[in-house]
Amino acid sequence: MSMESMMPMEKDDAIGLYTTMLTIRRFEERAAREYARGALPGFIHSYIGQEAVAAGVCANLTVDDRIVSNHRGHGHCIAKGADVKRMMAEIHGRKTGYCKGKGGSMHIADFKIGMLGANGIVCAGLPISVGAALAAQLEGKGNVAVVFFGDGASNEGEFHECLNLAAVWNLSLIFACENNLYGANTPIRRVLPSATIAERAKAYAMRSAVVDGNDVYAVFSAAQEAIATARSGGGPSFLEFKTYRWHHHFEGGYFPDLRPPAEIEEWKGRCPLKKLEQRMETEGILDRNGREEIERKVMLQIEDAVHFAVESPYPGLEEALSGVYSE
Repeated sequence: MSMESMMPMEKDDAIGLYTTMLTIRRFEERAAREYARGALPGFIHSYIGQEAVAAGVCANLTVDDRIVSNHRGHGHCIAKGADVKRMMAEIHGRKTGYCKGKGGSMHIADFKIGMLGANGIVCAGLPISVGAALAAQLEGKGNVAVVFFGDGASNEGEFHECLNLAAVWNLSLIFACENNLYGANTPIRRVLPSATIAERAKAYAMRSAVVDGNDVYAVFSAAQEAIATARSGGGPSFLEFKTYRWHHHFEGGYFPDLRPPAEIEEWKGRCPLKKLEQRMETEGILDRNGREEIERKVMLQIEDAVHFAVESPYPGLEEALSGVYSE
């Protein structure tokens, strides 16, 4: 089933989604600039272009629901309520970061808000999410788990194992597949024999939908239905969000970006933020002045986060083995 949305939305909900998406966009833009000037160690995988997925899904979750992310995880963290100061400090390698500056971009986690962590290994988050959903089932409080992953993860063996277990155990788990059409430089058409990734869910008798991942209303609606079903004991769902990343696979990539420039520009024309801005203006929810005020507040938040990060100390040598669970 393909899903686009013409559903109405409450003003506060729409503005909340817009604010989350804009925060993700501005955080990622600043992270890219910080990386370009040599201020960030490690790797940064930009989420720009995919903001509607994280915002639309996480808007339906409570603090007690759990999510698991992947290497492109900043958007998921922000949408689940993570502190952008601690995130910015972490990617700067500072002691005040979520992992005390020793984990970097691909290991940000905040268990207090149900963010079980990003993961640098493709598909490695899916088994963790099955465990999170099983824990929710055993706790019996009606909570759910969501796992975010890309199209590349759908070709890993754990993908099929996890879908099978989730279906067999009737887990309250939502598989949120962000199909941005490329695994690094490999087009999905070269590695996927079916028309959609969501078709694979049929093998596990799992409900599924293909959703416009650049339409936050459609994302919100599809996630709302899947999450409500899971909370009521209806089992897992598979949601395939069609979207596109604007930047190279990672910032400062040491191999060329082989995607056609015209294709990149075409998808930029489908910008999820612009799409939401136009709809809110048409519906009288938010005008230009309102958008500029939100922009001002978001930029202050990002600048404050950068200041917090660069003014924070690096971890000391005496902390090298703290938080290390194996040697």
